[in-house]
Amino acid sequence: MEEMTFNQHLLSQSPLVVGWVTWLVILNLGAVVFVWHRIEARWVLAAMLVNMLFMNMLFYYFGYTRILGLSHIIFWTPLLVYLWWRRKGIQMKTPFGIYIRMLFISNFISLVIDYSDTIRYLLGDRLPL
Repeated sequence: MEEMTFNQHLLSQSPLVVGWVTWLVILNLGAVVFVWHRIEARWVLAAMLVNMLFMNMLFYYFGYTRILGLSHIIFWTPLLVYLWWRRKGIQMKTPFGIYIRMLFISNFISLVIDYSDTIRYLLGDRLPL
């Protein structure tokens, strides 16, 4: 039997999980709209790119398990700290400000789940998701 790819595993999840991950991908990729005007958008795209590469490496070594959340922890935690630090220079009522707020809140919610998943993995919950 052929091994499932990362995307096949993801698409086999509940519609809620697939929708949430799709939202995160679209939201993080949305930084491309602002990439020529805002340094923060460049950091969002950089974090997304290295996150995707690292997550694929984790998948290769550990499979579709809770340790995949470690990728978001490593790259999104510093990104959110940076965005929080830069918040005073962002006018929150502009399209970019609204975008950054949505991104920050969504990635923060994801990080809560990712920290929980990673801790559970480290405590022994190594079953496939």
